[in-house]
Amino acid sequence: MSAPAFTVAIDGPAAAGKGTIARAVARHFGFAHLDTGLLYRAVGALTLDGADPVTAARALDPRALEDARLRTANVAQAASRVAVIPEVRAALLEFQRGFARRPGGAVLDGRDICTVISPGAEAQFFVTASPDVRADRRWRELRDKGDTRTLGEVLDDVIARDARDSQRDAAPMRPAEGSMVLDTSEMSIDAAVAAAIAHVEARGGVPLR
Repeated sequence: MSAPAFTVAIDGPAAAGKGTIARAVARHFGFAHLDTGLLYRAVGALTLDGADPVTAARALDPRALEDARLRTANVAQAASRVAVIPEVRAALLEFQRGFARRPGGAVLDGRDICTVISPGAEAQFFVTASPDVRADRRWRELRDKGDTRTLGEVLDDVIARDARDSQRDAAPMRPAEGSMVLDTSEMSIDAAVAAAIAHVEARGGVPLR
């Protein structure tokens, strides 16, 4: 018999650490993991190729999530732009909701998981950090990949993306009422993961044996 559904929903801005925390929580509990931002990145990548965003979202092939471009800065910006389109969000909504309630447990991270995709999730988090800290993390990551943008340019991108994500009409990014807020500005990733795991266990999550 399959284990019952248990959803861990994690929201927050870019480079706050939510993806790292989500993957660690999923491993600890043996839950499936979905970085929902990849769905929007895949649609964004297709628009850079000339596709209509709504058409791309409605016909999205899961294989598009394996596109090597999805972690690039250009695609990240394109993803943020298509994410404000209500028809794009609607097209991707049911896929995410179905994943969230799959038997055996699921961890989803993104911008609106707690507020829109899975407001009834058993465990909810909003992972954040200051723009300066997040820009520095992102700049170091890009630098290691050979990107030549300055820290100031990356900070401008972070601030612009935060504005789009928090001010959009469709599912603006914000902490859900009752979600656990993890500010990783001065918190180690190990401490953040430990806090998240403890909260999931307190909400009834059972670790993988």
